[in-house]
Formats: sequence, structure tokens, C-alpha cells
Amino acid sequence: MRRNGRILATQRGYGEFKDGWEFPGGKTERGETPQQALIREIKEELKSEIRVGEKLCTVEYDYPKFHLTMHCFWCDLLDGEPVLLEHEAARWLTADELNSVDWLPADVQVVEAILADSASIS
Repeated sequence: MRRNGRILATQRGYGEFKDGWEFPGGKTERGETPQQALIREIKEELKSEIRVGEKLCTVEYDYPKFHLTMHCFWCDLLDGEPVLLEHEAARWLTADELNSVDWLPADVQVVEAILADSASIS
């Protein structure tokens, strides 16, 4: 999620990866496209409305207990500020600040893709 040249990072507030930083989103439910899932998850997690843009990347990552396929898209916050319903913290980061938080392993690949496409941040 981007706004005014910054990217939203959220800190997990629960589970095995509590306190790790990630990009918000979540699982695709039966019958949903990845874009529809992203819109739904952002409403559920951050009580926010977004516009989904171009695909940034797809990450395939093997965690010790599961395999993750993560479809990542540029999206824009449409109004207001995100409300943290599941996360313990959030930060709007510039491209230069992206490596200032402790990303979850799969999200590191997304950071690399963002930096490679940094012209799309603004």
C-alpha cells in the first residue's frame, strides 16, 4: 500500500511470527481473485478502502511448517488512516527506510521487488 511516496509496513500482533514486519494482506478465499482477497483483507485488518493497481511480484517461500504463495500488488489507500485491528504497529516508510524494520522472510523478497520498481512508489 502506498501513499505520498511511502509504503505501509505492519507489525504482526499475534501467532508464530508475532512482532515481525509484513505487508498487509492475507489468504485468498474460494472463488476470490488475488485482487478481491486483498481488498477484503485490508478492510478486515485495517478498516481501509484501497484501489488495487499493477502486480508487483509473486513470492514463493517455504517456511518450516508451510509453503507460501504470495501475490503482491501495488495498491493505493483511498482515504483516512488505517486502523490497526490485527497488527500491533504500522509505519509509512520511504524507499530508503524499507530496510529499517525486521521483515518476515517472505516479505524480504517483496522489499527487493519494491526497490527494483521504486519509481512506482510515488
